[in-house]
Parts: sequence; C-alpha cells; structure tokens
Amino acid sequence: MYIKHSKFKNTGILFELLVRKITADTLAGNESPSVNILKKYFVNTELGKEYKLYETLFKSKNLTEGKANVILSTILESSKKLNRKSLKREKYNLVKELREHYNVEDLFKTNISNYKSLAALYTLFEVYNTSDITNPNQIVDNKLVLLEQMSSNKIDKNNIKDTLLEEFKSEDKDVRLLTYRVILEKFNDKYSHLSDTQKSILREFIEHIDSTSKLKEFYNLKIQEIKTKLSEEIKSVKDDATKIKLVEISKFIVEIGKNKKINNDNLVDLLQYCNLLEELKSTHGPVQV
Repeated sequence: MYIKHSKFKNTGILFELLVRKITADTLAGNESPSVNILKKYFVNTELGKEYKLYETLFKSKNLTEGKANVILSTILESSKKLNRKSLKREKYNLVKELREHYNVEDLFKTNISNYKSLAALYTLFEVYNTSDITNPNQIVDNKLVLLEQMSSNKIDKNNIKDTLLEEFKSEDKDVRLLTYRVILEKFNDKYSHLSDTQKSILREFIEHIDSTSKLKEFYNLKIQEIKTKLSEEIKSVKDDATKIKLVEISKFIVEIGKNKKINNDNLVDLLQYCNLLEELKSTHGPVQV
C-alpha cells in the first residue's frame, strides 16, 4: 500500500496556515478568526499533541545521523499514543471551520518552504499508525528527507534500509511501520511603529513569502513607485547638499534582476525607502507610495 499525502490532514500545514492568516489579518488591522480556531484546536487537544511532535522534529538541527535517527524513531513511536479517532475528528472540524471564514481552496494553495518535510512526516505518521503493509521504499524515502534535514551530513540510504529491517524484526506484525512562528502577543508591540504603507508591504511579504516570482514582481513595482515619488520630492528640496544626497540615494534604489533571488534584505530596503519618503513628506508635503 502507498500512503497518499493530504494537505487538509497535515497538522504541521494546518498550524502554519493558521499562523500566516493571523499575521496577515493583524497587519490588515482586522480581527482574525484564526486566533480562536488555533486556540480551539491546538490547546489541550490531540491535534495540539501531534503538532508538538512536528515541532520537536523541526527544531532538531545539525545533529549526528545517529542522534537524528533516535529522535525520529522516538517521535514516530510517540505518535502511536495519540487517539487517532479524536485526531481525525478534530482535523475534520478544523477544516470545516476554516471553510466558514476563508476560501479554503486558495488557502491551501499557499506555498510552504518546508512542504516536502511536512509531507514526509505526515506520511510516516500514517505508516506507523496503520495495520496495512506499506511500501518500504516510501518509508525509506520519507525518512531520508527528514534525517537529512535534521543532520548536517548526507544520509546513506542503505543505513535507513538496515534500520527499517531491524524495526520490522522487533515489531509485532500488526504494528507498522513527521513554524515563521509568530507569537501574536508580541506581534503588535514589535510592529507598532510601522506606517500603514510599511505594514501593507510586510503583509505582502508574509502572504507570498514562498512565491519568489510574485514577491519579486511586487518588489520591483514598489521600487518603481518609490523612485518616481522620490524624483518628484527631490525637485521641491531647496537645500543643495540634501538634494545631492537624495540623488545619490536614488541611484541605489534599483529593481531586482531576473537572475537574482529576493530575500529579507530586500524587505528591509523597502521599509527603509518608505521611511525616507515619510520623512520627506513631513517636511515637504504629502507623498504616497
């Protein structure tokens, strides 16, 4: 049997999407229904317990292959202690509640940077909690994904196969063979100083954080707008020294080339450029980006 991955049932993905919606809604100045949904389904629940297993694995970094293997095995064994019936019901109800507030189809199209690892862990949880005989190659491939993430070294696939054989020997035949954590309470304090324009930029980056093409398109568009507004503002500056500095600054405000990747530094640049325009606005009149 081959286990098929389901984004709608992947606890790690569900948590990540809720956190992103909380962040986006908060930046937009809206009350986020995701806050109550997250509290309802991830606090003192089977879903919350399973998410802790995801969290434990993804916090494990730069380990030796041996230690990574021990942690992964412990997490998979721990998953067997969860109430599968309650877990299934909670996931169903969570997605049902999401449908009441969001376009779920669009929501689950969101790109997630560690999607492959989240899918690997979900698949292994399913494998270790079914009585059906599953495809050994699928187990090996998914373990390889996770162990390489946890370890700083390349993992030998044959070692995983050997370990898997040992597990089969030691187990009963019916027992078979997993967050941009955002702390909401600190969020408003951290970003309270940003202008509405800066918040809208930050929101755009958060919502499309894993869509390089969309982010680059957005960034370049904002750069064009900023350069246009800055050029207009320079004309009204009377102090020659200030005008020269602004002209020089304008030369550094450039779009991202086709072969370059967008990163956090670009976000900081945009926020700083907007701050510059805000300061000029307070001195020389309204400027909007």
